[in-house]
This record gives sequence, C-alpha cells and structure tokens, in this order.
Amino acid sequence: MTKSEVYFTDMRCRVGDSLLAKLDRLLGRAGLEKINFRNKFVALKIHFGEPGNLAFLRPNFAKTVADRVKTLGGRPFLTDSNTLYVGRRKNALDHLEAAWENGFSPLSTGCQVIIADGLKGLDEVEVPLPEGLILKSAKIGQAVMDADIVISLNHFKGHEMTGFGGAIKNLGMGSGSRAGKMIMHDDGKPSVKKKLCVGCQVCARFCAQEAISFDKNEKAIISHRLCAGCGRCLGVCNQDAIHQNWGTAGPELNRKMAEYALAVVSGRPHFHINVVNQVSPNCDCHNESDAPVVPDVGLFAGFDPVAIDAAAIKAVNEAPALAGSLAGKEAGRPGDHFALVHPTTDWRGQLEYAEKIGLGRRAYELITVT
Repeated sequence: MTKSEVYFTDMRCRVGDSLLAKLDRLLGRAGLEKINFRNKFVALKIHFGEPGNLAFLRPNFAKTVADRVKTLGGRPFLTDSNTLYVGRRKNALDHLEAAWENGFSPLSTGCQVIIADGLKGLDEVEVPLPEGLILKSAKIGQAVMDADIVISLNHFKGHEMTGFGGAIKNLGMGSGSRAGKMIMHDDGKPSVKKKLCVGCQVCARFCAQEAISFDKNEKAIISHRLCAGCGRCLGVCNQDAIHQNWGTAGPELNRKMAEYALAVVSGRPHFHINVVNQVSPNCDCHNESDAPVVPDVGLFAGFDPVAIDAAAIKAVNEAPALAGSLAGKEAGRPGDHFALVHPTTDWRGQLEYAEKIGLGRRAYELITVT
C-alpha cells in the first residue's frame, strides 16, 4: 500500500528564525500550493478554545496559514461550530466573544471569523454519506460546507472520550452542527452513583439539555431521553458521583466522528496541520488546561488527516512523560500516554475505522523540514 507523505518540523528555533517561519516553510514543502486557491473560499477549521483554557493554539498560527492562503489567491476565514454543553461557545454571539477574548480577530489573524452553524447552531447542511457504515448522512455547519476548500489547523492533545483529538476530531466533531454533535454523542449516556451524590446541583447548571433533575432526597437523576451524551456533567462533578455507561459509546463515537470528518472533506480539496505543543490531557473545550503530558514535539502537515494523526500520536508516545502531569507516574519514559491518562478510551479505533471508510491511510512516510 502506498504511504501518505507527512511533513514535520520540530520546535527548535535558532537565532534569526521563528516557529511561524518554520510553519510557512512546512506548508510550502508539504505542497499546499498544489491546491488551486484562486478566488476560492477557504474554511480554516480551528478550535478557538474555551475561555480559561490556555492550551489552545495561539492565533499567530492561524495568521501564518491565512497569509499563505491569501498569497496563493484564496479567501480564508476561521470557523468552528457551536457546542452542546453550557459554556462560552454554545451560540454564535458568545462563541465570537470567546474567540476574540482568546485572540482570534480579523486584526490578529488577517481573516474573518465565522461560526459555521449560525446563531443558535441550527444552520446546517445534511451531507449524504454513501461510504458510511453507521450513518447515512451527516449534519455539518453551513459555512464549512459552503467553502470551496477546507484546511484543518489542529491542536493535538488528549481527549477524555476519544483518546486523542487531532485532525479527525477537529474536522468531524468540530464541524458538526449542534444536531450533528448530538447524533455523534447519543450512544453514551451517563448515570448517577446515588451513594456519592451530595445534591450540590452543579451538574444541573452545566446541563444544556435540562436532562438532570433531583429526587426527594436531593439525589441527581439523569433522563436518558433528554441527555445528549456530551459528558459535561462528568467533568463538573467533584464527588465522582456521575459515571459514564461506556459500553460501545467510546468506539461508536470515534467511528461516527470519522464518518463526519469524511463528510466534511469528500469531493473538495483539503489540507491538514497538527500542532503538537502544550499536549494537554483533555480537550480544549475545558475551561481549564492541565499540565502537558509530554514536552512540545513539533508541527505535522499533509493532505491525509489520518496519516498526520497517526504520525502525531506516534511522536507523542515516543516522547517521555513529564513529571507533574497526569502521565507523571511514567515520568521520563515513553509509553501509551493517552491510554494511561484515559484508560477507558481506545484511540486506535479512531484511526483504524477512519482508514476503513477511506478517509486516509495510517501508513505514512515522515519527511523532516528544517
């Protein structure tokens, strides 16, 4: 089987050079100019980060990519879709304010910022999925599908439900409308360990679906009919009283996410960049960012989203775990860091299934750019 080309540069910057200059050289060597950008709308799919989180990508990376696209004649815009959970990115107004607060503005990035699924997360396109083995269609944010070209700019990190988040997750989960996110999540519904519940009601405040009520003893009850399976209640419960009924939810979520990513890229040019720095154990959707589990690794780029995720996860696992992080029990040693941090997840299934449905290849040739 032919291997996909993945281009890589490390984080070292000698005097007279910069990481942004290295990113620009990486884009050139990886062949971004092979795409015809002339007068084309280009969606730069990114995660703006939940305010309070400091591990999200700096807007400087987005500006470097946008500037290169404009040099090639394209019309770039930054985009992400609204979230399911209660937070600062649930509707377009709050989402834009959060993006600006984290530094993403036309002034700082050189391009406009558009929320893909509109004001309330209802602006979507239902995209047929003839290759899908689970879903027959995917509900994708309108602005993402209106674009002529898609570039994913991804912060590579761990994830509490999918194992890791890179190009596949940013494209699939990140481009799904709110209805699409519910479809991807709806196989996993959490439950309450009533002996541990203290009735603080914090979980209810963070439930966007109003799925949590309380019995006569002030113990939480989660309605699986209303629950979207977003898992936010798990993260905010300080008593460990809420647990995930994983079953097939983790693997199923990864498979649906891969099908959504395929819906996003099928039939049009696409390109992908993984920035592997500040490798936090959890998603940038959290309003906090834990200590990175490994040292900064570098930047990966190419036309195959599966291959750059495969290259990034291999590089992370070959790096030594950092003391003081969630992976600190293996400090100084390589290992399966995300499996250690999130033992109920299986990140391999994400890559295996993505390859199976034709999103890309796991086999790659790594080409280093200085």
